[in-house]
Amino acid sequence: MLRAKRKSRGDQVFGIVNGVLLAIMAFLVLYPLYFSLIASFSSPNAVYQGRVIFLPADITLQGYEKIFTDPSIWTSYLNSIVYTLVGTLCNLVFTIPLAFALSRREFPLHGVYMKLMAFTMYFYGGIIPLYFVVKDLHLLDTMWSLILPTVIATYNLIIARSFFISNIPEELKEAAFLDGCGYIRFFFSVVMPLSKAIVAVMALFYAARLWNGYFEALIYMNTESKFPLQLILRTILIESQNALQDAGEATTVKDKQELVNLLKYGCVIVSSVPMLLFYPFVQKYFVKGVMIGAVKG
Repeated sequence: MLRAKRKSRGDQVFGIVNGVLLAIMAFLVLYPLYFSLIASFSSPNAVYQGRVIFLPADITLQGYEKIFTDPSIWTSYLNSIVYTLVGTLCNLVFTIPLAFALSRREFPLHGVYMKLMAFTMYFYGGIIPLYFVVKDLHLLDTMWSLILPTVIATYNLIIARSFFISNIPEELKEAAFLDGCGYIRFFFSVVMPLSKAIVAVMALFYAARLWNGYFEALIYMNTESKFPLQLILRTILIESQNALQDAGEATTVKDKQELVNLLKYGCVIVSSVPMLLFYPFVQKYFVKGVMIGAVKG
């Protein structure tokens, strides 16, 4: 057997430098979330004194007790789960078939449609016209006001279209058509089984946007029982800060200030956990789907 070629000294140095830089970048990305986690279990005094660095100090659950004793939290959690699941499904149902159609050269005026879609990335009508459109469609204070106005994201459409262009060659379509496939059967029987990577990436992108979004709910939603989690957490923080401003005695102010700080960190963790649990299931497809979909567009 031939010996494996030894790496040159330059390659070894390059590998070490890359490893160090990636480790630093990973630390910079992950540490803020980790700090929020340990700070949410620590007393605000310990955080201010710099004693919370890698481990919690003066452990307390007061912030989480305040968050989870609010009955609206559980309702909003369920709302966010429903909005995210239904919204992501709608996003995929519209984005994936459209991207596939636009990737086919035989599709009439596919270039024109693509340019019209790209136009929307640079020119936006604004919040007020969009609000009146949602209102005229009688979607205000409904789940669909959060889903339908953004049912297709142009950036995601471009990535999915590039994926289909790169991975679904004409020869494959011709072979399928020789065996009696039409476009619909070709899409469901051939294209979709080969597109798990891009579907997983699109699901992650859309689900993260729907889960983290609160501005649309702030504009379109009026009934508190329909609020998503992010909007309820925002409301809890604002109410706590207002209570802090109304407090009179110094000790009361200090206690409420500590509670507000605990709530800030607790809200970050409560809102982040579902996405952190979801990501590992699509992680193996994520890099492949993004890289292949970004090769050409």
